[in-house]
Amino acid sequence: MDVGEKTNEITCFQPLLDTIADLVGVVVTSDAMHTQREHADYLLGRAAHYIVIAKGNQKKLRRQLKSLPWKDIALQGSTRGVGHGRSEIRRIKVATVNNLLFPGARQAVQIKRCRTDRKTGKTTVKTVYAVTRLAAELGTPSQLARLVRDHWAIEVLHHVRDTTFTEDASQLRTVNAPRAMATWRNLAIGALRAAETKNIAAGLRHYARDPRRPLALLGFK
Repeated sequence: MDVGEKTNEITCFQPLLDTIADLVGVVVTSDAMHTQREHADYLLGRAAHYIVIAKGNQKKLRRQLKSLPWKDIALQGSTRGVGHGRSEIRRIKVATVNNLLFPGARQAVQIKRCRTDRKTGKTTVKTVYAVTRLAAELGTPSQLARLVRDHWAIEVLHHVRDTTFTEDASQLRTVNAPRAMATWRNLAIGALRAAETKNIAAGLRHYARDPRRPLALLGFK
């Protein structure tokens, strides 16, 4: 769904989901921009679930989550991964809380991401807080960790379009030009990943050196 020039993605949240006939029991994930009370009320009205990240746009909620006695809560899951030149350990803790400052929220989530740059050896630790409407019997720690992780897998596409293709800096504004270019960028990223290209920027440089290479990549000979 196109976002108008004089608005942002927040106003498109409900109209986009209105195009889906049945959301009963569905878990909706989104980035922190959409951690909005109005969005939660909308999902509750459609009997859907959510898991959302609490950042600066929900200061009271984030403050409440940070103040929970996490030190007294046992670690409930840990996963490891390697990618983008770094190794990462993700640790999750979950607590059922009855008075969370967000509509319908039933569980609080703390995820600690410990990332180590494989070249420099530098390690950084980031703590992420989230809330979900899923009760403990519906959203176990491992399930919640996977939901958050799977959402960020989707966000990676947008990250590549922004950092590698500098999409946000694009001056194209005419009619369908932005959508057309986004489609071409998605095609390029998808084709490179299908060819198991690990570094999209390096892959673009490789295929740009010879006009026959991108044709071969797309199956043309």
